[in-house]
Amino acid sequence: MLPPAAPSLPQQDAPAEQAARAAQLAATRQVYRWTTDEPSLPGVPLATDVPKQDMPTIAWFAILIGVGLAIVRNALAVKLDGVDKGELDTPRSTYEAALAECDAIEQSTARIAAGHAMKDGTSLLGHFVDEVEHVVAAVEADTQLAKLEAHRQRIEALIKVSAAEVAGLGSSAPRSLDAYRALFRTLPVPGVAYNFQDDACFARLRVQGPNNMLIAAAGDALPVNFPLSPARYAAVVNGDTLDAALAERRLFLLDYAELAVLTPGTYRSLAKYVWQPIALFAVPPGGSALVPVAIQCGQDPALHPIFTPSAAADAQWGWEMAKLVVQVADGNYHELFTHLARTHLVIEAFAVATHRHLAQAHPLWALLVPHFEGTLFINDQAATSLIAANGPIDHIFAGTIASSQAAAADDRLAFDFYGKMLPADLAARGVGTGSTLADYPYRDDALLVWNAIREWTRQYVWLYYADDDAVVGDTELAAWADSLAGEARITGFGPIATRDQLADVCTMVMFTASAQHAAVNFPQKDIMAFAPAVTGAAWQAAPDRERGQDKPGWLAMMPPMALALEQLNVLELLGSVHYRPLGDYRSNSFPYPPWFQDPRVTAPEGPLAWFKGALANVETAIAARNAQRRQPYPYLQPSLIPTSINI
Repeated sequence: MLPPAAPSLPQQDAPAEQAARAAQLAATRQVYRWTTDEPSLPGVPLATDVPKQDMPTIAWFAILIGVGLAIVRNALAVKLDGVDKGELDTPRSTYEAALAECDAIEQSTARIAAGHAMKDGTSLLGHFVDEVEHVVAAVEADTQLAKLEAHRQRIEALIKVSAAEVAGLGSSAPRSLDAYRALFRTLPVPGVAYNFQDDACFARLRVQGPNNMLIAAAGDALPVNFPLSPARYAAVVNGDTLDAALAERRLFLLDYAELAVLTPGTYRSLAKYVWQPIALFAVPPGGSALVPVAIQCGQDPALHPIFTPSAAADAQWGWEMAKLVVQVADGNYHELFTHLARTHLVIEAFAVATHRHLAQAHPLWALLVPHFEGTLFINDQAATSLIAANGPIDHIFAGTIASSQAAAADDRLAFDFYGKMLPADLAARGVGTGSTLADYPYRDDALLVWNAIREWTRQYVWLYYADDDAVVGDTELAAWADSLAGEARITGFGPIATRDQLADVCTMVMFTASAQHAAVNFPQKDIMAFAPAVTGAAWQAAPDRERGQDKPGWLAMMPPMALALEQLNVLELLGSVHYRPLGDYRSNSFPYPPWFQDPRVTAPEGPLAWFKGALANVETAIAARNAQRRQPYPYLQPSLIPTSINI
């Protein structure tokens, strides 16, 4: 359903129209209902079901299946190699039959997509009026969507790694980085596979990696439980002193204390490990980029010595082990908190509340609903597969599945809506644009997108709300806010009293559903799919001394080869599906006509045209920045930001 050509606030409607709005909302509440009983996310308010209108489109399925088939073929190539090496007893014919099945799925999907492909729904309607009914019936019938969903489920099954494959893969040779790289048999090996050991790369991941939202200024003193001496600091950062770095606010910390809630688990009797490290970084005098200074592998310095970079040969592998401890912690923090809890689960609450409390005639319903497309479906998949018992999180990540589930759920319920708004969050962490951390691509690019969305929402809100009194008098908006603060359990949410506040709220919702999710999701392919760079568990204990460690001991901390393949499969998929970029507002029903119908919004000089122009300018600005950066940061280019969380 498209929004009306003249959306209205409830107080502006005649009694009959108000009654119609109330009836529509009453009916919609029977479709969008709350539950807090999802076993894998205890206590988190979620939708009870995925309504039909929230199921993926054929266009989305076509993208996903194409990506999925490429991953399956890569995994089958790895397994066939395992057969050739004598690691697997499975007959070659089994895997060859699976490859043939991939070909059949590809052909079936292509046939469905062929009549569905289009560039512009309006143009198609104009040129093929007589065929529209036939095309819609052919490509959007429930049988076709069901067939694509069956293909998706079959791909999911083909990607899985069996118990025999876990035991066999990688067993014929000592563990090595080349073996991990060889898991990319038919897929490109990511660049991080060749530079992740560089300290410069380790530092860059704090500001342009998957989890750029934890780095924080150290303030005027180091934590009392992180006793780095001035002498050790000076030995790492040439020409600097600890006192000067503190006084000039050039020190930055990662502190993973929040991971104490995880209970380390096991996988097939193998112990898994995760810690709560503290890592210190500095911006050297006259510099702009971070350098790593020191790592403590846990919160208690009596149990965990401090490691620093060293040119000494007998200290190299101790430092590499300490960095791996940080990367394991970062993988858990990213996946459970930054990604799942703070984007997927937060946005689901807004999606359900919007459908339950904003009538389809409401202008904010029209503004927000495109940013929820596909979210309920993909979250249902996450809850019932990704973070369920015996799923990828259970296998790859260190915590018992119960503790990982509880950690994600608790983090979602603690999410501070206003405190996590981008400008406020940067300020709270002491890393805003005025900080000494000049080289921070996530911050700089995210602010460009945030500001573009903020101006778009301002223009849109001002179009429908004449003044702040109109905001206060909007009964549907008040019910929406009450629902979010109450049954949706969004911490910090409350009544909305001004147009500026409303524009901020809409900006936060739209930014989180689009740019923030893009920033935490798409680096999974380029960085996290290669397990030695970032992974969810270590498989040996943390080092207890700097010197005397070796490369085999470091490699032993990395995941078994089959789990590295499972990690590759999952994260390559999640990081590869780009569907419907930010600013391309369309219906999710074929033939996907333009979404907004109000000519005041869509006019050549209207708010939507302004927003699209602003996004084009942001794209140009980021491209120019990337041309100058040591390592490009593409994830916040508007053309690569989906409008919604649909993967």
